[in-house]
Amino acid sequence: MAKRSMRSKSRDSSFSQQNVHSLFPSRTAHGAGWTPHDPDGQYRDRKYVKNIRAMSPGQQQFMDAVDNQSVVLALGPAGTGKTYLAIAKAVEALEAGKVSRIVLSRPAVEAGESLGFLPGDLQEKLAPYLRPLYDALTERLGTKRLKAMLADGIIEIAPVAYMRGRTLSECFVVIDEAQNCTYTQIKMLLTRLGWRSTMVLTGDPDQTDLLPGISGLADIAAKLEPLPDIPVVRLVEGDIVRHPLVASMLTVL
Repeated sequence: MAKRSMRSKSRDSSFSQQNVHSLFPSRTAHGAGWTPHDPDGQYRDRKYVKNIRAMSPGQQQFMDAVDNQSVVLALGPAGTGKTYLAIAKAVEALEAGKVSRIVLSRPAVEAGESLGFLPGDLQEKLAPYLRPLYDALTERLGTKRLKAMLADGIIEIAPVAYMRGRTLSECFVVIDEAQNCTYTQIKMLLTRLGWRSTMVLTGDPDQTDLLPGISGLADIAAKLEPLPDIPVVRLVEGDIVRHPLVASMLTVL
């Protein structure tokens, strides 16, 4: 019986070694392989790290501004890490005890196509629009911990339409996709700021899903930029941390 068990284990081990292969071949082992490489040809470390670090001067400027100011605007193209860095700093502030809650808001605007009437309750209807926020939070907190914080109200995710009339004190507030907000909506959101709170607005004025002339992000940024206590960080193609082709495409699109 013992010999039969040993033969079975050996056979299973041999099978797993022969049939399990890496999805993307290692560059060091085979000389080449698919990888979203850095311009200098080095691998970009994508594993989870507790303390995030800037991967470009623009990102460092953004992170420093969030650490030192109460209101920060981050404008830049897709892939520059605006949403991820803002949420990571929010989680960092919560864990350090600097704030008691995180409030995330995003306009419920469809990207060029209508989804029609969505089934379910309010949370289920809003889920497709708020999915990017859940993804970033899940990566920083894990699914189980995120669910517990959402249930306890420590983290709140709400559409822009539900923010009027509130005063957000001791909160870290992130307004994502602000290019899909009107001038009046952004003004309303900025005036929600309460004591001991930080508010970060992120967006790309060149990718609004509103009709021309309706987005208020560019106008708000231009008016706030001269104020010394409200930094407006403008990220560029060189700050893109997605696949290198994203930066190449954005230079011509």
